[in-house]
Amino acid sequence: MKTSLRKVFKPLLAPLEAGTEPYHYKPLSRKVLFFFGAVFTFLGLLAAWLIPQGADLGYYFPVLVFTLAGLYGLIVGALGEDRAVARIWGNK
Repeated sequence: MKTSLRKVFKPLLAPLEAGTEPYHYKPLSRKVLFFFGAVFTFLGLLAAWLIPQGADLGYYFPVLVFTLAGLYGLIVGALGEDRAVARIWGNK
């Protein structure tokens, strides 16, 4: 299952997993990435729920940004290799 999902999300994961330079990975980094991904997704969905009906389309911009950022973090945290997680946090 994970292999097939990695194939689906390869365009998102490949740039983060590319390269041969050394990287520093901590297991806690993946847990923090999951946490922030969940928080950002929750904030995006909460903002969507709080938008009044008939509101201007500009209200949906934060919803889009927070939800996509959260989902990206969850995808990289769940499916990405250690190099991808290290690159998200700056690879230092």
